[in-house]
Amino acid sequence: AGQIVLDGTDIAGLAGRERRRMHRRVQLMFQDSYAAMNPRMRVDAILAEPLEIQKVGDGAARRARIASLLDQVGLSRRVLERYPHEFSGGQLQRIGLARSLALQPRLIVGDEPVSALDVSIQAQVLNLMKDLQRELGLAYVFISHDLSVVDYMADRIGVMYLGKLVEIGPAREVVRAARHPYTQALIDAVPSIAPNPAAARDGITIRGELPSAMNPPTGCRFRTRCPLAQEICETEPPLAGDRHQVACHFPLRPDSSAASPRTG
Repeated sequence: AGQIVLDGTDIAGLAGRERRRMHRRVQLMFQDSYAAMNPRMRVDAILAEPLEIQKVGDGAARRARIASLLDQVGLSRRVLERYPHEFSGGQLQRIGLARSLALQPRLIVGDEPVSALDVSIQAQVLNLMKDLQRELGLAYVFISHDLSVVDYMADRIGVMYLGKLVEIGPAREVVRAARHPYTQALIDAVPSIAPNPAAARDGITIRGELPSAMNPPTGCRFRTRCPLAQEICETEPPLAGDRHQVACHFPLRPDSSAASPRTG
């Protein structure tokens, strides 16, 4: 249910030629870049494919565009004659990024785009994405379970639990002054390098089993695992607030992890 609105247009309702035209503006980066590429195609064909589908330019113009894409993602043009299995994970993700940039989109949706990479390669890809964002004026919808990556990449963060947004706001506020118990529990679950863990601040612990997404709890979906839950949590709280919104009957105060019942 609902809508996916881009620049005032519900893109979920588009079909045919309009839908294909919309694909120029919205592209994807996949978690498994190797699985997202045809193993029988060389890199030159992989990068040319979106240009051919959208009928962009002639052969010479496409070759020039492909060369420019490789320059943007920091790859040699020698890669064009190679197949996906001949590359490392970081190189494949750069090729995937180049393909997503081929049609000069305004928005790229990254589905866990660095989760399969080791930490040093993650940093290279993330820095490249931020550089290209500044250079090309891109917007990203960046999906990840890694809070440190989200904190580094995001201007705004939306936290979801069982398919529902429970908190959304400026990245710094969400990470450093979480309002929803689930958000705070995620932050508290990050391993600490404190020399004396016993002296570290007691955090919120998520208890119990994850409910079925096919049959979620009534009201607040987090209530069956929330240490602050009360009877009122059986009714669904709406997202409330201005810049920093939270869906909770007992949102945390920005300056502590104590509960503060909402009134009014």
